[in-house]
Amino acid sequence: MALAPGGGQLYVTFTDRRHAVRLVGFALGAGGIDSASRREILTVAQPSIRHHGGGIVFGPDGLLWLGLGDGSLGGDPADAAQSLATLRGKLLRIDPSPNGGKGYRVPATNPFVGRQGARAEIWAYGLRNPWRYSFDRATGELWIGDVGQNIVEEINRVAPGQAAGANFGWNRLEGRRRFNGPPPPAATPPIHQYNHDDGRCAVVGGHVYRGAQLRGLQGAYVYGDVCDGRIRALASARGRPLRHRDLGLRLPGLVSFAEGHAGELYALSLAGGIYRLAAVA
Repeated sequence: MALAPGGGQLYVTFTDRRHAVRLVGFALGAGGIDSASRREILTVAQPSIRHHGGGIVFGPDGLLWLGLGDGSLGGDPADAAQSLATLRGKLLRIDPSPNGGKGYRVPATNPFVGRQGARAEIWAYGLRNPWRYSFDRATGELWIGDVGQNIVEEINRVAPGQAAGANFGWNRLEGRRRFNGPPPPAATPPIHQYNHDDGRCAVVGGHVYRGAQLRGLQGAYVYGDVCDGRIRALASARGRPLRHRDLGLRLPGLVSFAEGHAGELYALSLAGGIYRLAAVA
């Protein structure tokens, strides 16, 4: 879910019974969600039951960003992530205007607007399953947790002026590791990657901490992994990793993070519950 700036619209993504990712919108009023106002905004067919992505956030630009996985059972045999002709394996940037016949408009500043054979909704590509990503509220930097295949999980950090048209390498690369064929020219490398040899298997992207209650985490990127449920922090500067910390927290069923209005962080579990990260008394 994502609440539009101003609070008048609520947007939801989900996977339907035919494995398509669907983006819908609702109007919000004094009584809550107006179910009669539901609008179908965008539907993207996926070829299998896996790696759909589907995360949505409103960026610092006030536009809606939608992350989509390559949709394959593995390996991206259709080369969807590297193809600009499909929305799969991409980060999209759209304006879901609540009025008019079409569900959304494409911002004229998107990098592939006007390019023949390219979908204009695409902002960045070469992603396997960017199902959790966020913007640093202090710097506008984009952080992406992109789920790997069998060996490498990766975290990408991109400055605001470098994100447009970025190619993160999948499926030519899995992290910095060659996966299928030669690496694409000028691929954006991850700021951090880790292997599956310690019980981890799928990165859960989080947020850069900008709250006031956890001073030791100020400016650090907090994230986790589905398989071990442990919450970690990555402190970085000038694009280089400096410190990597296991925070000593483990949440079974860890699946997502959220950021409150004041910048405090929350962890969500499929086992049930929403948990706020807090300092030890």
